[in-house]
Amino acid sequence: MSLPEQSAFMMAWRIARRDLRGGLGGVQIFLLCLALGVASIAAVGSVRQAIDAGMTREAAIILGGDAEISFTHRFATDDERTFMRELASQVSETVDFRSMAVAGSERALTQVRGVDRLWPLYGRAGTDPEVAPNTPLQGANGEPGALMDPILAERLGLMPGDQFNLGTQVFELVALLVDEPDAGGSGFALGPRTIVPLWGLDGSGLLGPGTIYDSQYRLALPEGSDLGALQSRVEARMGDSGLRWRDTRAPAPGVAEFVDRMGAFLVLVGLAGLAVGGVGISASVRSYLSAKIATIATLRTLGAETSVIFGAYLIQIALMAVLGLVLGLALGAGLPVLFAPLIVARLPVPIDIGLYPGPLAEAGLYGLIAAFLFAIWPLARTGQVRAAALYRDGSSWGGLPERVYLFAIGALAVALIGAATLLSGMAMLALGMAVGIVGALGLLALAARAIRAIARLIRPRLRGRTALRAALAAIGAPGSDAVPVVLSLGLGLGILATMGQVDANLRAAIARDLPQVAPSYFFVDIQTDQIAAFADTLSGDGDVSRVDTAPMLRGTVTRINGQPAAEVAGEHWVIQGDRGLTFASEAPADGEIVAGSWWPDDYSGPPLLAFAAVEAAEMGIGLGDSLTVNVLGREITAEVAALREVDFSNAGIGFVLTFSPNALGGAPHTYIATVYAEEAAEARILREIGSAMPNVTAIRVRDAIDQVTQALTGLAQATALGASVTLITGFVVLIGAAAAGEPGRIREAAILKTLGAARGTILTSFALRSAILGAAAGVIAVLAGALGGWAVLESVMDSTFSFEWVSAILIVLGGALISLLAGLAFAWRPLAARPASILRHRG
Repeated sequence: MSLPEQSAFMMAWRIARRDLRGGLGGVQIFLLCLALGVASIAAVGSVRQAIDAGMTREAAIILGGDAEISFTHRFATDDERTFMRELASQVSETVDFRSMAVAGSERALTQVRGVDRLWPLYGRAGTDPEVAPNTPLQGANGEPGALMDPILAERLGLMPGDQFNLGTQVFELVALLVDEPDAGGSGFALGPRTIVPLWGLDGSGLLGPGTIYDSQYRLALPEGSDLGALQSRVEARMGDSGLRWRDTRAPAPGVAEFVDRMGAFLVLVGLAGLAVGGVGISASVRSYLSAKIATIATLRTLGAETSVIFGAYLIQIALMAVLGLVLGLALGAGLPVLFAPLIVARLPVPIDIGLYPGPLAEAGLYGLIAAFLFAIWPLARTGQVRAAALYRDGSSWGGLPERVYLFAIGALAVALIGAATLLSGMAMLALGMAVGIVGALGLLALAARAIRAIARLIRPRLRGRTALRAALAAIGAPGSDAVPVVLSLGLGLGILATMGQVDANLRAAIARDLPQVAPSYFFVDIQTDQIAAFADTLSGDGDVSRVDTAPMLRGTVTRINGQPAAEVAGEHWVIQGDRGLTFASEAPADGEIVAGSWWPDDYSGPPLLAFAAVEAAEMGIGLGDSLTVNVLGREITAEVAALREVDFSNAGIGFVLTFSPNALGGAPHTYIATVYAEEAAEARILREIGSAMPNVTAIRVRDAIDQVTQALTGLAQATALGASVTLITGFVVLIGAAAAGEPGRIREAAILKTLGAARGTILTSFALRSAILGAAAGVIAVLAGALGGWAVLESVMDSTFSFEWVSAILIVLGGALISLLAGLAFAWRPLAARPASILRHRG
């Protein structure tokens, strides 16, 4: 049957099948680019799913029970305890607070947990030496015993059997705490953990009226309990008492949210890598089809329609895409399994490494769309090949594809962005990154064309520099590899440059601002009868430049204008959990009040409050609105009388909510203080305050900021890992571009040899070409990174931006080096080629 008598699809299939008998030579870059992009997305998604599975499996252990009811600044009443025992088979009571552990002359901040005999309800604490579960923590001489984090014990010079103080109470270290089973649900802690029995805290002076602590009641519920119904029942019975409810449906919401957001962000970074790989896919398809021009021209002479030829090679590309997807998914699924011991050791949460279809399907979807998105443009150009290509050099073609192909490309781009927006869980970030990637690719493409134009402009002005002239001629030539080099390197380096600028600026801000602005210590839990002595102790100290104090309570915003706070303010951080509260009669400094007015010193009317202006605008709160706050189980409703600027960036005392004294003055409260002192005097001040007031807790601001810095370092490392995949993909694209350009360099080397150029000159020319393009990609990446860093710091982090030169220089040098290595890898065959055979064949 002749070609015209067959259906278009069957014709395309037969042509594709027969053409594939010659193998898939030349598509290695296509497969590598697609596989790397899909593998990175699949691996990140699989790890995120493994964490979710692990947290679901260990939910009760992470939380410490099937459900938890907690209170701020107080323990449950007898009636509340009775009600909880009606719901659960067992109820374990714990209390959590910060204190100073003192051993001899050494003292350190610790996060203390007081526990009862039932702790832990689920799981088992790991100790050294081993302590039997549910046994009383008690020392050899009758003192209360303690378990302590090994880091804290080493800092204090303690061994099991030694004694130390918390407040006025002496404790004996029974064992080192190796594993705290419910640590994952405890949230952020400023100090290492110490666990003591509840009864040992009775005479410690650490849990007085107004001191900052949280009590938790972990419930062991009957199997099959309806957690939603139980939560509703508890909130209906105790909803006005300031309780907080958690259960195994979300045992550690902060950790889960962080993992989800970080995982989604890394998936989006992986999509950036897939975009870089798309450049390689496009170049690889173009190179593959260039080798098929004779075949396409022959099909033309036999009467094959454009649609048939397009369909035949679309089938081939589809088969290649399937192979690349299989390789990528296998790699993405296998990497977490292969590195499971390392991943489990580095993550502080339970994780179930395994095969998860969801992340693999998501990665496969992204890869499939991207493969066709970047392959259609070169595929569409098969229609430009004519039969005459059999008789002349038809290795190049140009121009835009037909409208139908442009429409298909646009539809695929929208599908890819839409999938990322819907599946990532971070719609605005996904859209922003998509716009950024498209913009960056467009900018890089324009820059590549500008580089070619500049090369053509400069070359005629050079005299006597053969290697440089040859390099510039190659860059400016119509078949130049400037576009794939700049695109592939520029995007990966741009992500690294953005991350480098943000990281360097944040570290510089911490180093720059801490000594000048931040206090040396926060002192908390200063009792009302201690505040005068505290101020007197520091007022005459020459090393202390400033002391600020304020009364402090904690409360939860429950209602705004009579409506549930969550319905009005959504998930704003001010209503998530309890907040620090204060009261003051004296008006703040001039200019701090931006709206409304402060109350008189002797005000005795209905409760009033001043709200932080920025947060009020975010929550839609204005003058005259009312807020209801639960403080120690009591509901207090106050009217917003003033909006004030609150600067949280200087690490000083700052409260979102400041009440009139008549609203909170009668409630049990303590004082918080910030002390600004010379660094050399900090240890002495800590000893003096600790000796005179053992119940007072000191938080060293430098230590807290060090923890923030470590967290930023972890985020930077995770982002760098994601960006490195993008960079590796870019290097693969470079290798592909160099391999595709090898025949051209062979001919170029033959011509230069014929004209008398030495091998060293030719090699220098090749090296200069690669280095110039790599450096240019690095420069463009630095510009894009500076713009991205500025946007992140100014818009997202509300910080100032300063261009960081060291990171920028490293990016430019790295781009030049990577491009140089890729170019030199394919320079040896052109140098070894004999000019006569090459030119005779081409002629």
